[in-house]
Amino acid sequence: MVTVRDCVLTDHVVWLSRPVAADADSITECCREPSIAEGTIVPVPYRRSDAVGFLTDVVAPGWAARSPTWAVRTSPGGPVVGMLALSAGSQTGDAEIGYWLAPVGRGRGLMTRAVRLACDFGFSATGLGLGRIEWRAHVGNHASAAVARRAGFRYEGLLRRAVVQRGVRRDCWIAGRLADDPPELAPWPASIVC
Repeated sequence: MVTVRDCVLTDHVVWLSRPVAADADSITECCREPSIAEGTIVPVPYRRSDAVGFLTDVVAPGWAARSPTWAVRTSPGGPVVGMLALSAGSQTGDAEIGYWLAPVGRGRGLMTRAVRLACDFGFSATGLGLGRIEWRAHVGNHASAAVARRAGFRYEGLLRRAVVQRGVRRDCWIAGRLADDPPELAPWPASIVC
């Protein structure tokens, strides 16, 4: 099994790198965007101390536990425009992908590119060597579903009240991608990818 170290992934349009202390202000600004709060479990209101805690309590131990979190950037060392994580699952060889993108980065296919890069790393024998990556999103998060679909995830269903967001149970959609699935557009219910 490969030891995960800080690594930068890029296709020269989007760069994924480990977020660092210097990113706390841009993470704070991004996470104050209402659409990010609606689709994620970030605290509301979001404070700079939340970003610092995220960096020390989630990012650092995540890399040590083979659950990397990357800042999404549009240039090497550029400001954070999004976040993406592969969180190790309870099954060996599984992970869950999660992501958000600030409005400044939307509409350009950046997150689809970022998800493809992370999946390539996740499935690679020189990366995490995963067999399955799972995606979940609150019902109604059509933008996240569109990204997952474009990155080759297959829709698998609806989980009733399966996620908790700030103390409220919500239904979620679930999709998965296996290591041998082609990274191409997959069929999904029209009501989700409208």
